[in-house]
Amino acid sequence: MLLLRCPQCKQTMKYQATDNKPVEKKVKRCVYCGKNFKIRQNVEKIL
Repeated sequence: MLLLRCPQCKQTMKYQATDNKPVEKKVKRCVYCGKNFKIRQNVEKIL
């Protein structure tokens, strides 16, 4: 499980992969502001 930080609103949220694809290509949408961002560049902590 990863702790991500949104680059726009700076809110933190949890993320857990559901498949075995590399995280370099994955994108997540912020649940607070709606911005899409790459997971790999915005990992704050590994839980």
